[in-house]
Amino acid sequence: MPGLRSTPSHTARLARLALVAAMLAALVACSSTPQAPVPADRDGPGTPPPDIARIPDAEPRIEPIRSGGPNKPYEVAGREYVPIREDKPFTERGLASWYGRKFHGRRTASGEAYDMHAMTAAHPTLPLPSYVRVTNPKTGREIVVRVNDRGPFVRGRIIDLSYVAAIKLGVANGLSPVEVTRITFDEIRTGSWRRGLTPDAQAPMLAQAAEPAQPPPSPAPVMADPVVVVNEPVLLAAASGAASAPVASEPRRPIVEAPSAPARGFWVQLAAFRDRNGADGFHRKVIADLEWLGPLLAVVNEAGVFRLQAGPYASRDDAQAASQRVRDQLRLVPVIVERR
Repeated sequence: MPGLRSTPSHTARLARLALVAAMLAALVACSSTPQAPVPADRDGPGTPPPDIARIPDAEPRIEPIRSGGPNKPYEVAGREYVPIREDKPFTERGLASWYGRKFHGRRTASGEAYDMHAMTAAHPTLPLPSYVRVTNPKTGREIVVRVNDRGPFVRGRIIDLSYVAAIKLGVANGLSPVEVTRITFDEIRTGSWRRGLTPDAQAPMLAQAAEPAQPPPSPAPVMADPVVVVNEPVLLAAASGAASAPVASEPRRPIVEAPSAPARGFWVQLAAFRDRNGADGFHRKVIADLEWLGPLLAVVNEAGVFRLQAGPYASRDDAQAASQRVRDQLRLVPVIVERR
C-alpha cells in the first residue's frame, strides 16, 4: 500500500515464510509421486551375505510326508493344485524364478519363516517338505535345496528359489531354464543321492532290491555280542519270556539293504540279527505295525550282523522322539546310533 515501507525484520520474516512454504511444497510433491510396482520375480535382492559360495547346500534327511496341512489340494487364481503325497521320483524341466526381501521373514506354506539366505525353494505340487536337486543346463551347475513353500503360480515357471540359492545356481539375473529332480527317501537312506557314489557301489543295492524275498524263519535277534554288537536293543517281550521277534504274515515286500556306510546323522536301531532272513522278517513286521516308520527303515549289514535301523534323523532329539514312539508302540528298547 502507498506510504508503507518494509523494515529489515519484516523482510526477514517474509523470507523465512517463503522458505518454509517451498519445503512443504517439495514434500507434498514427493509424497504424491506414484511408486513403480515391484515385479513378482524381481522383488529385491537385499544385501548379499558374505562368502555366498561357502553356504552349504541343504542336507537331505527323511522327513515323513504329512497327508494334510500344506499337502492338501488348494486353489490359486482359479487354478487347482493337487500336491504329491507319495515318496516317488519326480523330474521336471521349466523356468526358475526367485524371491527375496519382499517375503523375507514371512510364513511359508509349511509354517516356517522364509529366509532368503537359506537354501530353500517353493514348488506348487511337490510334498512339503522335499529335497530336490536343481540343475542349470547352461552351466552344468547343481544345487540341493529344501522345498518348504508353495509357488510359483505363473505358467511356465516350475520353481521359486530363495535369493541365495538362485545366486549359487547362477540364475539370479532373471528367469532361467532348469531341471528339478526330487531326492527320494531311498536315495537319502542309502546315501546314493550323493554324486560320489559310484555305480559299482550301487549295484549290490539294486540286486538286493530285485531279489525275491524268501519265506523268513523266526530267529531271535542278537541280544549280545561283545565283539561286533554293542548296546543292542532288548525286546521287552523277550525279557518277559514271550517268543522272540514275530514275523509278519502279510504279503512280503522286497527289502532294500543299505550300504555299509549309510547316510550321516542319527539312526534308531530296533534290533540286530545274525541271520538276514530274520532281519527281513522283523522289518516287515515293523512296517505292518508302524506305517509312519516304514519309509525310514533300512537293513544295514555290518560285519555279518544285520541291523534294522530307522533314519537318518538330523538331531539326537528327533531320534530320541522316534525311539520313544517305537518303544511305546512295539514294546522294545531301541538304541540311538550316530554316524558322522
